[in-house]
Amino acid sequence: MRHFARLAATAMVAGFAFAPASASAQQFINVLTGGTSGVYYPLGVALAKVYGDNIEGVKTQVQSTKASVENIKLVAQGRGEIGFALGDSVKAAAEGNAEAGFPEKVEKLRAIAAIYPNYVQIVASKDSGITDLAGLKGKALSVGAPASGTELNARAIFSAAGMSYDDLGKTEYLPFAESVELIKNRQLDATLQSAGLGVASIRDLAASLPITVVAVPAEIAEKLGAPFQSAEIPAGTYDGQDKAVPTLAITNILVTSSDVDEELAYQMTKQLFEHLPDLVAAHNAAKAIDPKTAAKNLPVPLHPGAERYYKEAGLL
Repeated sequence: MRHFARLAATAMVAGFAFAPASASAQQFINVLTGGTSGVYYPLGVALAKVYGDNIEGVKTQVQSTKASVENIKLVAQGRGEIGFALGDSVKAAAEGNAEAGFPEKVEKLRAIAAIYPNYVQIVASKDSGITDLAGLKGKALSVGAPASGTELNARAIFSAAGMSYDDLGKTEYLPFAESVELIKNRQLDATLQSAGLGVASIRDLAASLPITVVAVPAEIAEKLGAPFQSAEIPAGTYDGQDKAVPTLAITNILVTSSDVDEELAYQMTKQLFEHLPDLVAAHNAAKAIDPKTAAKNLPVPLHPGAERYYKEAGLL
């Protein structure tokens, strides 16, 4: 997977656009993802290739971003046709939550599909001595890029646990890969990452030094309510993790804008589900994408093009 990410990143830097050779540049799909060491990015690269290979007359591009919040804003501004975002960020955007980065309701936001769940994964170096949430007090923790979906998750969890960033010895706002590098260099004790299981950055960390996966108790999910739910990180997800660890999960959503052409949104939805194996090959998190639940319990309306696909497929 790291090799794949390096190849994908090289393609992005070179400005490579996936498209069939015969395609005219009549339509464009910019796929908004996240950091290259997360799950959004490899899935976005795979999705862009699916679209470029199977939607006639389009060119595609993959954009690495700060993930959920930035993706929602870029979609609303017409600077991306489809983006990955956490369910709680989408809900905050739809409602207009200034603390989450949305001082006004994002009226144009529409859904393509609910996809796989993100798992809140708090990982500490074994040497830090951190074994539970309370053990983070006085320690150095990275909570993700500022105002990212991950960082919003961190704030919510701390609040539900009766804690705040003030309880930490040091708070860093860093992407996944940078957080891991600082832990390796003993400049950071732990990292909180909201991503699919088996995220490359944590696998890299676990392969480099002994880690502790910190539990997030089920009562935290109960206090927070939807779209948070209790879940667990299965034993063996990371090197040295010999037991299942309770945590929270939040559904990811592929979002778009009401300004996107209906036929294009229809094709983006259709090709997603007709080429799921391509996404699974890019990252195992895609195994959890289920067309039967993709149009359910969404915090924003479906795009009419996506709705047309689900009705044709007998899913609505």
